[in-house]
Parts: sequence; structure tokens; C-alpha cells
Amino acid sequence: MDERSDAGVWTLPALLEARARSTPGAPFVIFDDLQGQVTARTYREFDREVNRTAHLLGRLGVRRGDTVTLLLANCLEFLALWFGAAKLGAVIVPVNTASSASELEYLVAHSESRLIFTQSAWLDLARHVRGRCPRVEEVLVCGAGAPSALVDFGRLVAHCPELPPAAPAPSPTDEAAILYTSGTTARPKGVLVTHANYLCAGETVARAVRLTPEDRQLCVLPLFHGNAQYYSTMSALAAGASVALTARFSARRYFDRAIAHRCTVSSLFAAPIRMLLAQPRRPEHARNDLRAVIFAQSVTPAQLAEWEERFRAPLMQLWGMTETMGPPIINPFDGERRNMSMGLPAPGYTSRLVDESGRPVARGEIGQIVVRGEPGLSLMKGYHKNSEATAETLRDGWLWSGDNARQDEDGYYHFVDRAKDMIKRSGENVAASEVEAVIREHPGVFDCAVIGVPDEMRDEAILAVVVPRGVEGGEMAGGLTEEEVIGWCRERLASFRVPQFVRFRDDLPRTSVGKIRKHILRADVLSAAGGAGGSGCQA
Repeated sequence: MDERSDAGVWTLPALLEARARSTPGAPFVIFDDLQGQVTARTYREFDREVNRTAHLLGRLGVRRGDTVTLLLANCLEFLALWFGAAKLGAVIVPVNTASSASELEYLVAHSESRLIFTQSAWLDLARHVRGRCPRVEEVLVCGAGAPSALVDFGRLVAHCPELPPAAPAPSPTDEAAILYTSGTTARPKGVLVTHANYLCAGETVARAVRLTPEDRQLCVLPLFHGNAQYYSTMSALAAGASVALTARFSARRYFDRAIAHRCTVSSLFAAPIRMLLAQPRRPEHARNDLRAVIFAQSVTPAQLAEWEERFRAPLMQLWGMTETMGPPIINPFDGERRNMSMGLPAPGYTSRLVDESGRPVARGEIGQIVVRGEPGLSLMKGYHKNSEATAETLRDGWLWSGDNARQDEDGYYHFVDRAKDMIKRSGENVAASEVEAVIREHPGVFDCAVIGVPDEMRDEAILAVVVPRGVEGGEMAGGLTEEEVIGWCRERLASFRVPQFVRFRDDLPRTSVGKIRKHILRADVLSAAGGAGGSGCQA
């Protein structure tokens, strides 16, 4: 890391240019489209591609502080636009490709984007939104399949110069992106991410997993989310390492790609881990070079054991948010890993658990995670055009996460639940995650979500939404019944934690990074019950 110092004095283009000077021929990104085509870029080649992209953006009228929306799946163009915009001091707004028209319209309008970059699969959606957002001046199409009459990004950028643009250099405290939160409750909030934020995130992960220039990150998660940007791309850039980027996550091909591209580090979350464990056993998958797979969200002890036995790819659970940049809590690389916990505070972060008034709770008690840091460096700069939410989240140098946890006797943090996801039943607070953990241990259960639904007598009733193992075509494999799930819980949980109702589904609605969209489940339940509350759930 001799080419840079603290994150607070560097910018994205400055660090990339430093890498292109010091190790011009070293690989930076290998893109695998999962259809047989692999494209590689060295640091020098990528920097030149970024320069061409910056020139094109400038010709399209993009200036310092302007915003552009990226409605893109994983591709090289995404990376070039991210860093090309950064060279101009412009701001990217990556959005989920699964967004509905109304969701996308809100994000584009709220961010005041001037351009939309997309691919042919989402062209109609992008053009529809452009018609409803007057500030959008153009829709540009990346990749193959663009109709000849439309503005083709690849054709235009090919004619731009490779030299750096003659634009004022951005400052480390300038915004480089607006990353909208996943919207598990209401309207998503736009997290303002500075250049220094990105560098801080990358350095934190690079230190945590001891990344070196010889390492290669396997990036299978979507680039439009902070995980792939912070943990995979930025850690590689911070360490002078490389990234193997796949077009999407494929459980069937994950380890094949890891082995083929000689990847040493990767990032996942619980749902893909379960999908990988559901794949047929192939002994050759244990012959991978992965020395660290960081992950978030809950898996069971049995799943951890099976992963180690089948894949020999050491896991490291962590905790972080879009707002915290790097992971403030992570299991130690060299010390004892307790992967049923989120780990210990990461170097450079101070975390603690507090009650509703901000007072620290005793060891072993449940409290909300708060993280101390510097807005615009180790914490988000704030929420875009939402001073009220910013003030609620950033208080006196502490970020209030909304996540509940407890610490064990050795200081390891154990996730309990979202503060707003606690179920209130007859005066008792029930953590949904505790009930979910028990249900997931059932051999006939693939996944589940537990929610509270209105109940006239008990405030809320507990409802479990269960995805049975081996679901095919909507049929519940193995004949798993509501009575069986409730009985399983009754043997393992206090009575007030046992679900009253069980619903079966063949999947769960999720955000792009696997968080279950419980507000959708609640809406579906209440709609089916005619808004009648808990009693209607018996049908």
C-alpha cells in the first residue's frame, strides 16, 4: 500500500491513476459473462478506458456535482462509468435492475439524474422513466443488443481520447455516489458516499482479510449495491489486487468460476450460501484457493459445518451497512472465529450497544448497535435531501444503526434483530431472528421469515412464512405442515415465542442483497385476510 496514505487524502481517480503508474501491467478486473466470454483489463488498460468514459460524459454535458443513473447488471461499463464520473467530480446513482417503473421513477427524480445508462433488457423501462422525469436528457445503451437508432455507449466511447480529462480534480470529501437503501420499509433513503468513504471501506476490508497484490476477489454480488463496491472492488483497488467479476451470481457455477479464475477471497450473504449448499456435491469444489469468504446474515451451525466439510473455504461473518462504509464488526482473520456471531469491532471503528436513551447496556443485554466515526470518511456523509433522517441516524458522532445485538462474555457481537422488527406479543418483545433460527434447523425447511401481524388480544401474533426444502412447482415437498412447524417450535421455544400461524411459499421476496422484504410479506398477509388482523391469518 505504498502508493497511498490515509483514505481522507485520496480520491477514486487519484488512487486508480497511482496503480496504473506503479503496476500498469498488473490485472485489475476479469469480467466473466458466464456464457463463455472472459474479458480482462490491466490497471493501465482500465484507467485508459475510464478516461475515455470521462471524456464522453463531459461531451454529454456532465459536470462536477451532476448525477447519472446506472440501471446496469454487472459489466465492465458499470466500472468505467463509476470511475469515469469520479474523474469529473460527478456522482453515480446505481439502481437495482429489478426496480419497478414507479420505484425507478422515484430514484431518478429524487437524485435529479441527467442521464440514464442501461442495457437492452431494461431499455423500455428506462425510456418510460425518461418520459416522466424532465431532467433526464438522454438514455444510453451499454453492451450488445442496442437498436441502431439509439445512443450506443460503446460506439461513442470508442472515439474518445485515452488521456485524462482536463477537469478540476475532485476533493476527497466530494460525493462520488448516492446509494439508495434497499427499501425494506418505505421510500428508500439515498446514502451520500464520498471519495474518502470509498477508500475507507476498501482499506478496512483489505486490512481485515490481509489482502495483497497477489489476491483476487471473486465478485458475484450486484455492483449496484454497496457490498460489491465497498468490500470487493474497493478492497482490491486499495491493495493493488484484482477482481474476477461475474455477470451475476450462479450457484451452479460459483466454485467452478472461483477455481478457473484462481480467486482467493469472496463476499457472500446467507441466502447464496444456502443455495450453494443445496447444489449437488462435487468433490473437486474443495480444491479451490479461497482463503476467506466474508459473509453477512444468519446461517445455522449445521450449515457452517457442511460448508467447511464440502468447500474448505474459510468463512468470516461480519456486520455492516451501506451507511457505515466498511464493516465495523467482523470476525478476526487471525484470532478465534465465532461465525455464529458477527465478530469483534474492526480496526478503525468504535462500536457499542446502547438503550433507547443512548446509555450503554451491560454485557449480555440487548442493545442497539451504534458506531462512532467521521461523516464523509468512515461514516456516510448523510442522506440525500433528507436532513431529518440524517439527524436521526447521525447523532453526536455516532451512527444509530437500528440493529439490535448483544455481546457475549468475550466481546463478540451477536445479531438479534432490526429494532423495528421486534414483535410485541402480550407485553413480551420477541426477536423474529430467534424464532427464524429455530425454524431453519428443521430438516424440512429451506428458509423462513417471521413477522408480526395485528392481533386484537395480544397486540401482535407471530406468523412464520416457510419455504420447504425441495419445493418444486409450488408443491410443498415432504408434506411439511403447519402443525409440524408449530410443534417443532413449541419443543424449543418459550410459549410466547411460538408462532400461531404458518404460511408456505416457494420463495421469499428479497432485496438485491438477500434481505427479506418483510413489509411485502405483511402486506400479502393483510391483503389475504382482508385487513382483519391476526384472526384472519387462520385461513
